[in-house]
Parts: sequence; C-alpha cells; structure tokens
Amino acid sequence: MEKIKCKKTKMSISQKKEAFWGLVFIFPTILGLIILNFYPAVQTVYQSFCKTGDFGRGNIFVGFENYRAVVASAETWQALWNTIKYTLIEVPLGIAISLILAAMMQQKIKCKTIFRTIFFLPMVCAPAAVAMVWKWLYNQQFGLLNNSLHTNVAWISNPNIAWLSIGIIGVWSIIGYNMVLFIGGLQEIPKDYYEAAQIDGASGITQFFNITIPLLSPTTFFIVQTRIIGALTIFDLMFMVMDKTNVALYKTQSIVYLFYTYAFTNGNKGYGAAIVMILVVFIMLVTLILQKCEKMFVFYN
Repeated sequence: MEKIKCKKTKMSISQKKEAFWGLVFIFPTILGLIILNFYPAVQTVYQSFCKTGDFGRGNIFVGFENYRAVVASAETWQALWNTIKYTLIEVPLGIAISLILAAMMQQKIKCKTIFRTIFFLPMVCAPAAVAMVWKWLYNQQFGLLNNSLHTNVAWISNPNIAWLSIGIIGVWSIIGYNMVLFIGGLQEIPKDYYEAAQIDGASGITQFFNITIPLLSPTTFFIVQTRIIGALTIFDLMFMVMDKTNVALYKTQSIVYLFYTYAFTNGNKGYGAAIVMILVVFIMLVTLILQKCEKMFVFYN
C-alpha cells in the first residue's frame, strides 16, 4: 500500500491575523491562570518539603518531615473527619431537597419565578453575610431559634451538635444552585416518556423513580462530584461562624481551616502546605472512585 502524503497547508495572512488576535484576547485569561493557579500550585508543592526560616525568611528543605508530622498528628485526622462529616450532611441533603424543589418548580404553580428567585438568593449573598446571620440565629442567649423554640441550646458551642449546625447552613446555602442545575436537567428529558407512562397508568411517584431519576443521573452525578469537592474544601463558612475561642472548634474545624491556622496564623507554611497536599491526594482518590462508579449509576438517554 502506498503511503498517503499529507501536504502541510500554510496559513493565509487573514488566518494568521485571526490566530494572533485570538491569542491576544485569551492572553489575560492565560496570564491569570499562570499567576493565580499554576504558580501557587507549584509553590505549594515546593513549600510542603520545606520549613520556613527564622523570622519567616527563606525556606529550609526538610524532605518529608512535614508530611510525617502531619500524618502523625491527631489534629489532622480530626479535621479530616470533621470535613467528611460536613460533606455527609451537605451533599446528600442538599441534593435531595434540591431535586424535590426542582421537580416542584417544573409543575404549573403560581409565582414560579418568585419562588425560584427566593431559593437562589443564598447563592448571590456574600458568604460572610450568610455566616453572620446564621451566627446570630444560633446565638444561645439572643438567637431567634432559641427564642422561638423556647430552648437554651448551644447550637455552635456544643461539640456534639456544632458540626450539625454548620452542616445545616451549608445545605441551606447550596440548595438554590443545585436546584437550578436540576431544572436544566429536567428540561432535557423528553416529554414522550411521561406521556407513554401516563397511558400505561403509571402514577406520578412511579414516573419520578423510574423515569426522572434514571434520566437525570448525568446531572446528579455532576452535582455530586462538584459538591463533594466543594464540601471537602469548605473554609469561609466555618471561619466566619466558629470563633478561635469556641470550645467546639476542635470538633468542627475543616482541614482547610487547619491549613489556614498553620500557614497564615502560626506562620508555618511548610506544615500548612503538607496539609493541603494530603487533602489534594484525598480528593483525587475520591474523584477516581466516583469516576469508576459512573458507568454503574449514570444512564444517558
């Protein structure tokens, strides 16, 4: 068989101009990625093998000493367990409630747009503002919850329930975002399936579990993946709600909160970088497991 020779076609002047201006327009994005993403990532990996020098100047290479210290610390595993507990609250509850609300928003109800706006409002509010409002609601002496329920519960200072209280805030904050994604997925499901099911006498609940949930699995899988990563990297919510003097901080602080404490408060950037790298490896393992499960749980129509 004769080999087919492909001639290299030269770019015309107009094509070169188009490519040049294309690069010019995307250059700010590329520069931003390099400065804000790639360089900090490389610097974090490097610093995880170093110890900050005297008076915070220079890095002293110490090999895997930071990693050994992080793995041997009970505080690290407690923070990781706190983060996992938060994830187990926020992700399942946030997805379940959002799916129900999205299904309801697809029905013919009055003021549908207003309801969608109300549910989505937490996403456009500043995390600091959300945290401060909930911190006031949870206040043991003057909070709205205790005054309304006529109780005296230490919602965010009791180590046994503080992590649940933080998880509830996370669920409330993410419902609107998940709901919008689910609505988009629901609108992609062909109506023919529901019409055929109605002809066969299937009830609304039967249609929901046998048509909606299977055909919505690609959207659900995407939300599960992104929300697990988001929950495992939670920081701002806990930083704003939990004071450093809070007795429940040890039982609620996330792994990123622990990184912030060591890297920026204590000035031990090498130890903090090692914490981050362990979290990155953990997230990669979780993501790999989810990717392996995709073929079993995701159905494409």
